[in-house]
Amino acid sequence: MMEKTLMILIILLTSLTGVCPWRARETYVKAGEMVALFCPHYRGSSHGDAKVIWTSYTPQEMDLTHMSSAEQSQMGLLVYGRSLVILNAYVNHQGNYSCSLGNASSQFWFRLIVCTTQSREYEKRTQYPQICYSQEACTLNCPEVNVPAVNTPNITSNAIIWHKEGESLPKDDYFSSVEEKDNGVYTCTRSYLYYRQIYNMTFTVVLKIKPKEKSGQSMILSPGKSGVRYVNLDSTVVIDCEAVMYSDFDEVFWLYEKSKVQMNNSFPVFYNYTRESNAAEIKMKASLVFKSVSQEDLSKSYTCRLDSLSGPSSFVTITLAQKASFSSLALALGIVAVMVAMVVTVVSVKLKMDIALCLRGTFSFYRSTSDGKSYDAFLMCYKSDTDAGLNEDDRKCLESVLEERFGYSLCLYDRDVLPGKATAEVVLECIEQSRTVVLVPTSPDPGPGSGLLSAIHAALVERQTRLVFIQTETTEASSSGSVPEALQLLSEAGDCVTWKGMRSMPHSSSFWKQLRYYLPAPQQASKIKLLP
Repeated sequence: MMEKTLMILIILLTSLTGVCPWRARETYVKAGEMVALFCPHYRGSSHGDAKVIWTSYTPQEMDLTHMSSAEQSQMGLLVYGRSLVILNAYVNHQGNYSCSLGNASSQFWFRLIVCTTQSREYEKRTQYPQICYSQEACTLNCPEVNVPAVNTPNITSNAIIWHKEGESLPKDDYFSSVEEKDNGVYTCTRSYLYYRQIYNMTFTVVLKIKPKEKSGQSMILSPGKSGVRYVNLDSTVVIDCEAVMYSDFDEVFWLYEKSKVQMNNSFPVFYNYTRESNAAEIKMKASLVFKSVSQEDLSKSYTCRLDSLSGPSSFVTITLAQKASFSSLALALGIVAVMVAMVVTVVSVKLKMDIALCLRGTFSFYRSTSDGKSYDAFLMCYKSDTDAGLNEDDRKCLESVLEERFGYSLCLYDRDVLPGKATAEVVLECIEQSRTVVLVPTSPDPGPGSGLLSAIHAALVERQTRLVFIQTETTEASSSGSVPEALQLLSEAGDCVTWKGMRSMPHSSSFWKQLRYYLPAPQQASKIKLLP
């Protein structure tokens, strides 16, 4: 009876709001192209051998898993284990999909959006930045996003074909020595053969060439030694392995037993990498990611391996172990200690904040322009999914107070960015010219939008850009699952300040104090008048 009542409430909520109560992963695909959805493993699931059930809601509910091969073929899709492959995506495929293990109540939701035109939103979702250094070798990387699993029956992957925007002939993905003229937008096409029919997937890579740098470091590998990492069950764990290499043929990767860990981020354990090249060396970081540490992960060993042409292979092995549990008394003492520490921290931070701002105002501390930056901050607005962002008046107030009252030099997308360039490129230029990036939730969206956050996330991490994340009381109270993944990662990497509407309007409010504290001192003196 309880379960039926809960289900009725959920259905009523869905009908009233028009929004699925579960978090749906949005996937964009160009009409006529292939796309694959992958059902992830669930935390704490005991249905390891249960069959994955795929369900379509486009528009009526259909069980795709138990359809015959002929029925699946007629719908233009293929169900294989945890994968749902749509061979030719069209408008009739657009809508909601879910996957679940057997009769388990847990479901994972997908929202498939089929783009029939080259819309701005589609370009944002499918553009990926890449940086190479002039006069150095460079290999273009075609993203592996929503591609079919390598073991999918009867699907064969063909060679990747590259084209540069504005040129008709295919391009090679390898440059022995890149130059400034190689800057631009490249399109890679992945093609797959399925029963004598070719199906394509296209991605856009924005290549930016930077001047080469000098470095005298020797080869290193970190973590420096094998060991045990103590973690909590059901937590997300990232283990970084870094190396300095001297050849494009050197490689850093993660192994489980004798097999490479997959780079597909739809798996519960995967790895990704970043690569930075300069005049004499290549810096590469391979990050092993556990989405949710399970009991099974604790019994496994993972090895980071460096294969180098200039010397023998190097490797380190990491084993996960569960952190020791505390007794009730120890746990209680720990909670008390944490609460005391929080109170002390809040008081000390507040005093530290007031002292820092007082020194800036009293002695007119402000930055010089010797660092080559043109702006103190880049205000990047994005549309709030919860419609709880700053309205246009609040946003104008934020801009005018920072510039006119406190003397900050701001880069504003709708004022300082010239039209005609690719969105990702101009946003990255604004980031490079600014000392800090301030993410502002707005409604409606006057800027490049939240869809670009995924594309620039890697660039922000690479530059170690200082971030200040403005949130509202509504977004602060909502669960993290309601926030896009890229935005969640960026907010965790920066400092958060909460906008409280009218209570934040006075210039002496805690909002302005915190925001000014997290921002660097302005280039020019502020217009604050000190009382005698």
